[in-house]
Amino acid sequence: MNDVARILETGDSAQKISALEGLAATDRPDIIEKMIARLDDDDIRVRGEAFSSLILNENRIYEHLVKGLGSASKNIRGFASLVLANRNETDSIPELVKLARDKRSMVRSCAVGALGHLRAGGPDVGRVLAESLLDDSSEVRKSAAHAVITTGIDVAPDVIERVSELWAGDVQDDPDLGMLLGRLKERRGA
Repeated sequence: MNDVARILETGDSAQKISALEGLAATDRPDIIEKMIARLDDDDIRVRGEAFSSLILNENRIYEHLVKGLGSASKNIRGFASLVLANRNETDSIPELVKLARDKRSMVRSCAVGALGHLRAGGPDVGRVLAESLLDDSSEVRKSAAHAVITTGIDVAPDVIERVSELWAGDVQDDPDLGMLLGRLKERRGA
C-alpha cells in the first residue's frame, strides 16, 4: 500500500489510473485522502478515475469527503460534493447548502446539482435553490432549475418572474435554459 500512496502522489497518469482502479475496497485514511486529492489532478482521466473509485468505495468515507468540501481546490470542493451525492450521503445536505454559496461558480453548480440529486428539501435548501436560480453563472442557474424541478421545491412566483427577466437574453443563446424556464413556469402554473 505504501507503493500506492507514492504512485498517487508522484506517478504518471497511467500509473495513477491503474492504482485508483484497485482502491474500491480500501479503508486506509491516508489512501482515501490521496484519492480525494486526485480529484484535482492535472489529467482529467485521473480525476475521473478518482471520482469513480470514491463513489464505488465500499467503506464509510463520509468524513473524508466532507473534509474535502473545505479544500482550497475548487475541483476537490466541487467533485467531492458530487461524490457525496452519488453515494447518497444525505447527512451532507447542510454542508452542501453552505457550499452552494461558494465563491467559485463551478463549485456552486456542483453543490446545487448534488442537492438536486439527493432530492434535498427544507427551507434552507429552498432558499439556496431560489438564490441559485438568480446566480450570475448560467451553469449554476441550470443546476438550480434542475434541482428545483427534481426536488419539487416551491419557488415563489416573484422569483420565477425575476428568473424570467434575468434569463430572457440567455434563452435565445441557450435552448436548455428556455426548456428549464418553461418547466419552472409550468410548475407554478404561470
